[in-house]
Amino acid sequence: MDGTEQKQLEAMYEQEAKNIYKYLYHLCQNKETAEDLTAETFLRAAKSLSRFRGECKESVWLCQIAKHLWCRELKRQKKTEPLTCDVEAVSEQDVEEQVLASLGRLEWFQKMQGLEPVTREVMYLRLYGDLSFREIGEVLGRSENWARVTFYRGKQKMKGVYQNGKDKL
Repeated sequence: MDGTEQKQLEAMYEQEAKNIYKYLYHLCQNKETAEDLTAETFLRAAKSLSRFRGECKESVWLCQIAKHLWCRELKRQKKTEPLTCDVEAVSEQDVEEQVLASLGRLEWFQKMQGLEPVTREVMYLRLYGDLSFREIGEVLGRSENWARVTFYRGKQKMKGVYQNGKDKL
């Protein structure tokens, strides 16, 4: 990495580290995991900075790296976490509620895949990244109002899917 790339990476870190951390923390709800993934995000960015073509804002690129790392972490956790169940501590009703909540969330994510990519990204950043509309606008290179309208329209499409029972958006 040459001096120019190092300065570029340092500037990106100064500008975006807080937003990347907030996004990851909201996804994982764990301080240590969010810190580790934030560090890994910038490590990956450093390794591939020379291939960054500037087709999107640096903040968007970093959010994509962070999102991919989070998905990889989820897969890793599924493989390594042993399945434990305290039979006496879990009632039948609790298990049913957990299964229904899980299915609802899975269905929600499946339905979100039908949204346009930019709308889906706004939804993810708002709901799971806990970013304000102003921050979303900054990340995606748009205005705060654009982010607000895009989120509202995506939410309306999702409501229509659930109310009408449609499979497509």
